[in-house]
Parts: sequence; C-alpha cells; structure tokens
Amino acid sequence: MDKVCLIYNYAQHYRSDIFVLLDQNMNIEFYFGNTMGDVKKMDYSLLKHKVTEVRNKRIGPIEWQTGIIKLAFKQYDKYIMLGGPMTLSTWICTLIARIQGKKVYYWSHGWYGKESKLERLIKKIFFRLPNGLLLYGNYAKMLMLKEGFKESKMTVIFNSLSYDKQLAIRQNLQKSSLYEIHFGNRNPVVIFIGRLTPVKKLDMILYAQKKNKEDGMNFNVTFIGDGSERINLELLSRKLELENNVWFYGASYNESELSQIIYDADLCVAPGNIGLTAVHAMTYGCPCISHNDFKWQMPEFEAIHPNYTGAFFKKDNIESLSITIRNWFKNNQNRRDEIRNNCYAEIDKHWNPHKQLDIIINAIHYNK
Repeated sequence: MDKVCLIYNYAQHYRSDIFVLLDQNMNIEFYFGNTMGDVKKMDYSLLKHKVTEVRNKRIGPIEWQTGIIKLAFKQYDKYIMLGGPMTLSTWICTLIARIQGKKVYYWSHGWYGKESKLERLIKKIFFRLPNGLLLYGNYAKMLMLKEGFKESKMTVIFNSLSYDKQLAIRQNLQKSSLYEIHFGNRNPVVIFIGRLTPVKKLDMILYAQKKNKEDGMNFNVTFIGDGSERINLELLSRKLELENNVWFYGASYNESELSQIIYDADLCVAPGNIGLTAVHAMTYGCPCISHNDFKWQMPEFEAIHPNYTGAFFKKDNIESLSITIRNWFKNNQNRRDEIRNNCYAEIDKHWNPHKQLDIIINAIHYNK
C-alpha cells in the first residue's frame, strides 16, 4: 500500500473532515505547521495515523517549515503538499523527492489572475515542479490552461467544511419565527456570517439597505460574527437610521444555532471575498451574493450560479449591490424552496469532503 506524506501549513479545524477521511482511507502521515493567526486548530486525536507538528517561520514574504526537507528522504511513496510558492522548504523538498522518483502533488489555489510579471514567472516554475496539481476551483484551472499548463496535470478538488455534521442537522431543520419575533416584521432577511473586519466591506450592505429603503424595498440585516468593524457598523446603522432593521447577533460557534439562523434567512451577502461563507450558507439552503471580479475572489465563488444559487454584483459598487439585492427578492420571492434545494444540490455535488476524497484518491492514483 502506498505510503503518503501530507505536508500542510496548519491543521485548520474547519478542514477536520477531509483530514479525517484521508486518515481513514490512506496509509498516511501528517505534518502540520504550528500556527496560523487566530484560526482554531483541529483535534489531532481524531487522526489514527502519525501527526507531527512543525514550526512555521517567516522572513518577509518567504516562509519555511522546519524539518520538512528530511521528509524527502523517508520511505514515502507519494507527497501531498500545500502548494504555496513562497514556502521555500516546499521547493527543496519537492526537488529532492522528484529526483528520487517519488510522486509529489500540490494542494493549491493555483492561479488568481491578478499576478504581477514576477509572480507569474515564479508560479510558472513552481507549479511545474510536482507531478500534479490539486486545485480548489475551475477558474484557476482555466487560467492555468491559458498559461500553458497541461490539463492532465490539473485536478479540481473543490473545498469543504464539516459536511456530515451539518447534513445531519440540515435534515431536521424547519422554518422558525426567529426573525419575525426579533424584527417585528416579515421583511426578507439578509445575513452575513463571519468575522466583521474591514476587508469584508460590510458597510456596503448597510448602504445598499438604506438605498433600497428609500426606493420602497425594505429588508432586515443580521450580522453573525464579531470583529474590529462591529462598532463602526453599529454607528453607521444608527447614522443611516437603520438600527431597528439591523441585528448584531454576535459570534456563535454552535452549529445547531447557526444552522437555524442561516436556514431562516433569505440571502447571504458578502461584499468582499465570499470564501467558505458560501459553502456554509448553501449547506443550509441560503443563496449568496458577492462581487464579480473573480481575480480578487476566493475559489468558493464558483458555488454561486446566477439565478440558481445566488448572484453577482459589480465589485465595490454600492448601486450595483443595491440593485442586485432588490432584483433577487423581486424575481425569486416565490422560489424560496426551489432555491433552497438548488443550494443543497450544489454542496452535495461538489463542496463536501467525500467528493474531495474520491477526487484526490483518483488524482494521485492511490494504490493504482
């Protein structure tokens, strides 16, 4: 049986499911970096195979994982590495492993479309080092095809969250009067779920809400999360005289609680990059809106299919966001159950760890 070495920057708690499935279905050993800001670490005890934590070091833009180079000399048949071109230890480990005839695969975002000339040069060299690329989305694959990479070398594996747990919760969800009780009305509800930080551009939601209110279309807004922008957003909601229609729910890590909040909402709006928020929202049937400048997006924007699971607006354009929200409610007011099922189908087909596992096993020709 092939022995696989997985080298990753950190064991993010939200990736626990895919790591556990790899652990259960492969002869694999894990090497995780020791830190990643304030991101919660997964419980290593969930993994039956060997787990080793290594130190992540950074000097300017250059990263290094200690103890990684020697892994290229160990008795592993295949390597799956996080494909970050600024991680120097990945370059060296890959070269040594390839010289020995071992297979190396990069788990990576690949191409964004906003790379400078220097970044393009570095990436063109870096992404030709491994035997294959495990990409998060089709957009990156399309860009890399244009850059001359072989299609046979690239496999799209998508992304995922705690799908099994969320699916079990989803199967028992029913509509509640949560928002009607809180707001005292039956207006449509827009939510954002995640950290309230400047990069999310959440003030745009409030300006769009104000614009639509002036045009006679009222909706409520609920922010689920906390962060540095909360105070500013609270002040802005009062300045725009929206405080009665904006709910700062705060942070919650209770999935049963979050599931009801998302399920009862009508639309999730992420004016900045949407990322895994799209997967979380759609898992519980909530469509999503985010911006249309895909080179600045995260791969999960691909879960949004216009008029099916959500919509796109013109990046950084409040007028466009206002119109997109208004049109969504106008055109889909009688399609809520249909849209909900569309969201379920998108997640069940692509954005779950079981799908990822099957694709990864086939992509690296595990035991073939």
